[in-house]
Amino acid sequence: MENEQPVLRRPRPMMRATPRDMIAPRSSKAPHTRVGPGVKKAPPSASPLLRIIPLGGLEEIGRNTMCVEYGNDIIVLDLGFMFPREDMPGIDYVLADTTYLQENKEKIRGIFITHGHMDHMGAIPYLIKRLGMPPVYGTRLTIGMVRDRLEEFNLSKVVKLVEIGADYVLQLGVFSLSFFRVNHNIPDSVGVAIKTPIGTIIDTGDWKFDHTPQDERPTEFGKIARLGQDGVLLLCSDSTNSEKPGYSISEKKLQETIELLFSKAKGRIIVTTFASLISRIQQVINASHDLGRKIAVTGMSMEKAITTALDLGFLKVPKGTFIKLNTIDNYPPNKVTILSTGSQGQESSALGRMARGEHKQIKINETDTIVLSSSPIPGNERSVAAVMDLLLGFGAKVVYNKLLDIHSSGHAQQEEQKLMLQLVQPKYFMPIHGERHHLVQHAETAMEMGYAKENVLVLANGSVVEFNKHQDVRVLKDKLELEDVLVDGLGVGDVGSVVLRDRQVMSQDGMMVIIAAVNRKTGKVTGNLDVISRGFIYVKNAEDLINEVKVMATKMIESYDVKEQQGWTNLRSKMRDDIGDHLFKRTERRPMILPVIMQV
Repeated sequence: MENEQPVLRRPRPMMRATPRDMIAPRSSKAPHTRVGPGVKKAPPSASPLLRIIPLGGLEEIGRNTMCVEYGNDIIVLDLGFMFPREDMPGIDYVLADTTYLQENKEKIRGIFITHGHMDHMGAIPYLIKRLGMPPVYGTRLTIGMVRDRLEEFNLSKVVKLVEIGADYVLQLGVFSLSFFRVNHNIPDSVGVAIKTPIGTIIDTGDWKFDHTPQDERPTEFGKIARLGQDGVLLLCSDSTNSEKPGYSISEKKLQETIELLFSKAKGRIIVTTFASLISRIQQVINASHDLGRKIAVTGMSMEKAITTALDLGFLKVPKGTFIKLNTIDNYPPNKVTILSTGSQGQESSALGRMARGEHKQIKINETDTIVLSSSPIPGNERSVAAVMDLLLGFGAKVVYNKLLDIHSSGHAQQEEQKLMLQLVQPKYFMPIHGERHHLVQHAETAMEMGYAKENVLVLANGSVVEFNKHQDVRVLKDKLELEDVLVDGLGVGDVGSVVLRDRQVMSQDGMMVIIAAVNRKTGKVTGNLDVISRGFIYVKNAEDLINEVKVMATKMIESYDVKEQQGWTNLRSKMRDDIGDHLFKRTERRPMILPVIMQV
């Protein structure tokens, strides 16, 4: 990329081995930008406007992506994906529409990832090439998780990954980034303060205030307070739990709950959670070790996450704790814990296969205790409930949040959100990370604390916020026109709204294929016209209706002048409409009609 090269600096006692060209000399009084051979510095901006453009994460849970722009410099904060909604059959993930970034990719100075969860970094392998391969920055564990993800796409050696620490200062174009440690349910999470020519912007990432976190590294309150004292233009803060009063549960309290639950279990314990919830995995390890249980792991993503966290020192595991999955039958059931994927009810996950009796090594029985230690993502509630019902059908005991609080959310609740606002004291406040009702509630919390309504920005994806040199704010009337970018297998964006609508029709009313061979000379249907129904009606039980369709189709084909119409396109369209109307009158269902006409 023909961009300015970034600069990292941190206090000398904290220095680690870091690429020499990435760090400002120790004699420097302020960060500066080095320019590589033949690379010109970006010209100064003609317009002194600071722009904030959320591309994902507002009015939804997931695909968190935000653009910060000043003149000829852009930085991207997080690049995550979202799980598909129920009305998206066959879709694996939903990405942010990055068309604006692609059109301005020469301005992108880097992508900063706040922590290692998929809703904040999972879209990188799908979109990084489209954005011009900018460098990706993050803390040690975060970069480790990103690298694992990139390896699945053979991209880990071509994407530039740069590890930073909470005490670094990162210079990207005109932006100076500093960081503060926050608590979440994965270690090494940070918030970011972005000093711009207009003022300082703070993005909290996902956070909560936990004085007794699993990794024993509390939030850096001092840094946050100093940023507030220096003056903050805009605070962008996580809203996921904005409707919950009080404070989030500490990970220490959750550890006690897990240990109590484990001590009462008489057989195997199977724990399912997100593979990236490293703090939760550590708690399961601690409780299992204290009770003399061995731990086996099932699910590729879980295995990779644990391996990465172990290699980087973010998991502490006593020697001999882990065993191979195919050896679990060598131990008494009350001495075995199994960590599994499938907390969101995914059919292909390890827990999903157990629930259907299809797992090769694990067969569920009535002595098993199954713990779902995560909250269902909106839209996944039915899938989770279906898996739970199947597991209960085997006689197993299933423990989930409504029975026992075995999932401490990694997101701040109202009293913590108030404290963050009090510490930062921003001029403007913008709730992020949440559905519309979450954002509105977070805004109301801020206004209860005295913030003026005009200084609280409740926005949607694609909104464009501008600040001038006087720190006046303006939200443009015209938003960016964004579309869902859908991932289906190896395809990214090739499944559009038309294809998705067709899938929805087929999933609801099925399809009917009409196959006709037409004599090229006479224009008559030769042989038997064939009708195939899938997901609409059972043909053998609806012979009268099928015959009606055959008669209608034959008449339409034989009365059609293919030469005059210059092809069959108009006929196919008319068959879809007329036969569809007829079927709806007879059944009050409208399947997808697919006419296939062959000249012989």
